[in-house]
Amino acid sequence: MTRAGGWRDGGAGCHNDGIVDRESAVIHQPGPQPAPFQRTIRSLLRAAPLLAALACVQAAAAPSTFGTVIGSALLCRSHLDNAYFHAYLTQAFGPAYKREGGAFWFRGDATLWGAKVEEVMVSDDSNQLVFVAAIVDSKPEEFEKSVRAESGTAFKAVDASRYPLRKSNPGSTIAYARDKSKIYCAKFKPQPPGR
Repeated sequence: MTRAGGWRDGGAGCHNDGIVDRESAVIHQPGPQPAPFQRTIRSLLRAAPLLAALACVQAAAAPSTFGTVIGSALLCRSHLDNAYFHAYLTQAFGPAYKREGGAFWFRGDATLWGAKVEEVMVSDDSNQLVFVAAIVDSKPEEFEKSVRAESGTAFKAVDASRYPLRKSNPGSTIAYARDKSKIYCAKFKPQPPGR
């Protein structure tokens, strides 16, 4: 709070100086009870700094390395380490919004290969697979073309069904997720030595 009563967010670029001056915002009325209108005004004036702070909140944007780090993992081009990817996604988007199906689920503002990423999942230790997955807002046919054009990775349908899985040589998979696409890379956990 500044002296004038405006909200400052610590230098992040959202300033609303001069919204409220608590010293001069008091409405004086003779008598024991303020009028209902005055109580409403006072409540609004007290809430102004909070409302200004909420206006400064933005969705977590993906870091500049998102395409390289997560994109490479989704294409099975990098070592899969669920602890590393969990830490990376937590730092980028904050804590996972849910833990379900053997995975931590994250949301954030990101794109991969020209498609909006809606969710990113990384396996937890309860799963026998280590995987990284993403749901993107694009149909698998269109998404496959985008991935191939930008990364050079080719995918082939594994069968002639109506909704076929599409696999790449390194092991990445594009699957239908209703009217969207799910892309993932999954590998079995390495066995400890001596097994």
